Amino acid sequence: MNAAALRALARAATATAVLLTVAACTDTSPASPRATSSASSARQQAPTAQEHTTPSDRNTAMDIRVTLDGRPIDATLNDSPAARDFAGLLPLTLDLEDFHQTERVADLPRRLTTSGAPEPAAPKAGDLAYYAPWGNLALFYRDGPSASADLLILGHIDADTDRLAGADRITIEAAH
Repeated sequence: MNAAALRALARAATATAVLLTVAACTDTSPASPRATSSASSARQQAPTAQEHTTPSDRNTAMDIRVTLDGRPIDATLNDSPAARDFAGLLPLTLDLEDFHQTERVADLPRRLTTSGAPEPAAPKAGDLAYYAPWGNLALFYRDGPSASADLLILGHIDADTDRLAGADRITIEAAH
């Protein structure tokens, strides 16, 4: 199986887990695929998290402060266990790298919990996600190809796709 097929399979598995968690917890959390990269670095800074939520989930979302290449952007994290675990890492500043011309990725300082993950959902542009097999954070600037149980959506960033696609550094902090 080639890398793209393995990734699609992993995303499908993540999507299934995400959907199950959403059904059990009424929460939405997608994740993202990631390639191993020594150029990515994770440094803790100010807290910020974000998530992609449906309008009915907005009441459980956590607003975060996100800065892409020095420019602030509105963002939220969902209320999934993985998103809450991610919020515990904040503040973070991460260097981003392109992955498959679909997302920007960075290594996290540690792996996040995947227990209670919602049913898998295909990532959409602006989604902030966690790809469990590699322990990385992904910021999608294009819609992902499919849902995966290994990809947990943590939140959503409200920015145009060109800005997301060109981002080299992200700072995420808890909103005050």
